[in-house]
Amino acid sequence: MIDLYTAATPNGFKVSVTLEEMGLPYTVKAINLMAAEQKEDWFLKINPNGRIPAIIDRDNDDFAVFESGAIMLYLAEKTGKLLPSDPKARSQVIQWLMFQMGGLGPMQGQANVFTRYFPEQIPSVIARYQNETMRLYGVLDRALEGRDFLVGDYSIADIANWCWVRSHAWCGLEIDGLPNLKAWADRIAARPAAEKGVSVPPRTIDDETAVKAARSMLQR
Repeated sequence: MIDLYTAATPNGFKVSVTLEEMGLPYTVKAINLMAAEQKEDWFLKINPNGRIPAIIDRDNDDFAVFESGAIMLYLAEKTGKLLPSDPKARSQVIQWLMFQMGGLGPMQGQANVFTRYFPEQIPSVIARYQNETMRLYGVLDRALEGRDFLVGDYSIADIANWCWVRSHAWCGLEIDGLPNLKAWADRIAARPAAEKGVSVPPRTIDDETAVKAARSMLQR
């Protein structure tokens, strides 16, 4: 059994979608980010960085794993699913996973912050992060030319990138002009496990409340 500590964010969804796609049994502990529950001592023992998501594998001596990409790799290696065994294909999947971890996630995350949450609207900064996010979307669009998924079959690389791309509108971007990316995003959204995974945990606040809460957290 996997214990999943998470919240309704793209990084959190990466792990819940992965668990759903793998069919692994798991329990959910929703972390209240607005109350800074992720900074409490009990959680810092699981993830010293104080961020979601994190897991504890109860079937492996209560082994804790933090960082969403590391969790996805751990689960893929544990199950033999969503990660090719061929060394070259495996490397390609990991490369696209790192693309999301080091590029798309940070850039789109900052686009979210400065478009939605930052107390001041700074046009040059918003444009910087929106433009870089769109550039990265373009990289994905070109990589998806003539193929259904990033590397052969559906993998953790697709899940990781999709969980961010699907929320493009939140930072003021559209992907209609990127037909390969749009078709890929729609293809994954139609998967029952992906649809279920992005509802874990259920969202309990509206957009306005979420923005106010995020602005408050930035000032801590």
